[in-house]
Amino acid sequence: MAYRLIADTAMVLHMAFLAYVVLGGFIAWRWPRTFWIHLGVALYAFGIVLIGWECPLTHVERWGRDRAGQEGLPPTGFIDHYFTGVVYPEEHLGTVRLAAALLILLTWTVLAVRGAHRLHRT
Repeated sequence: MAYRLIADTAMVLHMAFLAYVVLGGFIAWRWPRTFWIHLGVALYAFGIVLIGWECPLTHVERWGRDRAGQEGLPPTGFIDHYFTGVVYPEEHLGTVRLAAALLILLTWTVLAVRGAHRLHRT
């Protein structure tokens, strides 16, 4: 029971992490100082995608599911298990990644423009 709770908690935290990666720029619109946190999180996420780092939450969920006697995550990881082929077709993974990256960059651009406007007003 405790191992399943650990695995489920890791899954929920992972979902929250992914949501923050994609939507954290919007949070920074409201609270601009959170941009730096979002920058770090987004760069780490890009490292996972581009370099192939394994997210520690994936490791924790695998460990917990294994100890609980449940089927673990596939070798391809969290996103492939919960999203690819479930939320969007496998052949659109690249498109989804590109859309997420563009959304992040768009929110950062708007934040930069707003910051520049504030500087010119003072």
